[in-house]
Amino acid sequence: MPQIHLCFLWHMHQPFYKDLASGEYKLPWTRMHALKDYYGMAQILEEFPKVKQTFNLVPSMMAQVEEYAAGEARDPFLALALKPAETLTGEEIEFLMQHSFYSDPAHMIYRYPRYGQLFDARNAQRSAGGRSLFSAQELRDLQMWSQLAWFDEIFQANDPEVREWITRGSNFTLDDQRRMGLKQREIIGLVLPTYARLAQRGQIEISTTPYYHPILPLLCDSNIAAVPHPNVPLPPRFRYPDDARKQLMLGRRYVEEHFGVAPVGLWPSEGSVSDEVFTIASELGFEWAATDSGVLDRTQQRAVPVEGLYRPYEWRQGGRSLRLMFRDHFMSDLIGFVYSRMEASHAAADFLHRIRQNCSGILASGRDALVPIILDGENAWEYYDRNGRPFLRELYRRISEDGQMRAVTASEAFRLTAAEPLDHIFPGSWINANFDVWIGAEEDNQAWTQLLRARATYDATTGVPEERRRIAFEELMIAEGSDWCWWYGPEHDSANRVEFDQLYRSHLANVYRFLGLAPPEELSRPILKIATPDVRIAPTGPIHPTIDGEVTSYFEWLGAGLYQVDERSGSMHGKKFLVKEVLFGSDGTRLYVRVDFRPGVEADLSGMEARIAVQSLEDHPAQHVTIRFANGAACTGDPVECCYRQVLEAAFDLEAIGVKPGAGVRFQLSLWSAGLPVDAVPQQGWLEMTTTDRAEMAG
Repeated sequence: MPQIHLCFLWHMHQPFYKDLASGEYKLPWTRMHALKDYYGMAQILEEFPKVKQTFNLVPSMMAQVEEYAAGEARDPFLALALKPAETLTGEEIEFLMQHSFYSDPAHMIYRYPRYGQLFDARNAQRSAGGRSLFSAQELRDLQMWSQLAWFDEIFQANDPEVREWITRGSNFTLDDQRRMGLKQREIIGLVLPTYARLAQRGQIEISTTPYYHPILPLLCDSNIAAVPHPNVPLPPRFRYPDDARKQLMLGRRYVEEHFGVAPVGLWPSEGSVSDEVFTIASELGFEWAATDSGVLDRTQQRAVPVEGLYRPYEWRQGGRSLRLMFRDHFMSDLIGFVYSRMEASHAAADFLHRIRQNCSGILASGRDALVPIILDGENAWEYYDRNGRPFLRELYRRISEDGQMRAVTASEAFRLTAAEPLDHIFPGSWINANFDVWIGAEEDNQAWTQLLRARATYDATTGVPEERRRIAFEELMIAEGSDWCWWYGPEHDSANRVEFDQLYRSHLANVYRFLGLAPPEELSRPILKIATPDVRIAPTGPIHPTIDGEVTSYFEWLGAGLYQVDERSGSMHGKKFLVKEVLFGSDGTRLYVRVDFRPGVEADLSGMEARIAVQSLEDHPAQHVTIRFANGAACTGDPVECCYRQVLEAAFDLEAIGVKPGAGVRFQLSLWSAGLPVDAVPQQGWLEMTTTDRAEMAG
C-alpha cells in the first residue's frame, strides 16, 4: 500500500558569539537554546521510537555547546546571573534589567507568576523614568528566573531540584544561584551525547551546513544575486569559491569527528543553492541536499503542484549528482508561525489532515509521497504553550498510530522513492528564492564591501606567524556567516541588532589585528541605521466617524489614535503581515476602530475572518466579535456595528461591553483563514485608550 513518508528536518543554528581576541561570548543565545531546544527537541523522541527525524546541526553552534559543557565558556551574561545580588554595581544592575526579559511575555514570563511580577515592576519603574529600585532579594529572584524560564520542560517536570525552584518561585538563595549554574552545565553536557545516542540507533540522521553558516552561492560569486533579482544594487564582487569549499569541508569533518560518521546530508545555510555549490558539495562527499519549494518553482519555471513537490529529485551536472528534496513552504510555516496560536491537539490534527489531503492524489496513483517539513528547530517554541511540547507529543503520537504514514530520516526517504532528474538548479534561498535578505540593501552592501576589503588584505599580507594567520582566517570565515546580514537591511529586527553589528565589525577588526595591522577607521562606526519600530499614538480628541467601510473624509478620523505595524520580523522569517495600520478613538459612548490593510492583500482577505476582542481596562470579561470579509459586508447588533469596503470600520457600544462612562478600554484584532490565525494586531498585548471621557480627550 502506498505510504506517506514524513521527513522532518529540524535546523539547529545560532551564530558564533565568541570573540576570538577576548575569548568572551558577546551574546548568550547558544547557551539559552542549549538549555531547552537542542536537548529537548531530540530527547522527546525517546517517547516515540517509531518517529524518525533529521537534525541539521551547524558545526560552529555545536562547538560553542561543547565549550559550555566543558565549563570553558566565558559568558558575562551567565556570570552576572550567578553573582551575589548584594554585590552588584549600579551598572551591573542596569545590564541585568536590560538583558533579563528577552523571553516571550505571554509564554515565558507571565507563565511564572514571580517572573511576571518582576517584569511588571521593571516596566513600571521605566515608565516612571527612574532607575531600578529592586531589593537584593528581588534582584536574586530575577537572576534565577532569567535562567529558569529557559530550562527544558523535561527538567522542569522531572528534575527534583529544578522542580522545587519552579514551585517555590521566589526567595532564592546564594546556594540556589550556585546550584543553578552547575545545573546548566549538566543539562548542556547532555546535548551532544543525546544526538549521538539517537543517531547510533538509527532514530535520527545528522546532516550539517558549512561550518560558520555562510550563504554559499554568494561566497562563490556575490554577483549571482542578480540572477534571481535582476538590477539589484550589488557591492563590489566577492568571489571566493575556495572559502565555500573550506567551510563545507570543515563542517563535514566536525560532524564526523564528534559523531563517528561523516554526514551525507546538507542543508545549505538558509537553503541557499546554486550549480556551483552543488558541484563542490558532491565533490566533498555529500549525497543529498535540501532547499525550498520556491527554488523548485523557479527551476521548473512554473508553480510546481504538490504531486511534483512531494517527491525526491536528483541534480546531475558535469558527471556529479546530488539527490534533492524541496521543503513544503506552506506546511513548514504553519508549524513556525501559526500553530502556536492554537490548542495542541487541534493544531496536530489540522496539520495531519492537510498532509493527507495533499497526498490523496499521489497515493491514489500508486506512488509513495515524500513530504519534506523543514524549519528552524529552536526559535518557534517560545511562542507555544509549554515550549511546544504538548503540540509535538500530540503530533508524534498521531503519526505513530497512523498505518499509512511514517516519519523517516532523509536518507531513508531517498531510498524509498524514485528520484526525478534535474539538469540544473535555479540560484536562490528559502526566502523568496533569491538572496535579497543578505545582499542588495545599503547596510548589507556595506557589510559585504568591508568583508571584501578584509579578505583582500588577508591575501596581500605576508610575513605573519602561522598561528596568527590561521586565527585571522578563522575570523574571516566567522564574518562570512549569514547571520550578520540577516539583521542588516530592512527585513528583520531584534533587541540585539546593535550587538550583532558590533560583533560583526569586531570579527573584521580582529582580522587586521591578528595580521599585525591597524583596523580601518570605518570599522569603528556602526553599519546599522536608525531602526523604526511600530508607531503608537494615543487619541487626541473625540471622534464620530461614519461606519461605511469607506475613507469618507480625512476629518472624520481626526483626533484618532494610531497604531502602525512594524513589518520587520525577528530570528524567524516568514511572518505574514496583512494590516498596515489601525486607527481608534471614542465619542464617549462608542469605541471606533478602523483597520487599513496593506495594498494588494484584497484577494488574501476574501473569506477570512476578523476577530476583535474588546475589554474594559477594569478587567471585565472581554467581548468577542467575528467579522467575515466580503466587500460591503456589514454587521449590526449589540454591541457592534461594522462594515468593510476600502477599510474595515467598527463601532462598539461601550456600555454594552461593560465600560463605565469615561473609563478606559482596550482591544486586539486577529485575522483567521480556514480556521488558522494568520495575523494579529498588536503581536503582543492590547491597544488601549486610558480614557473615553470626551473632556479629558479634548483637554
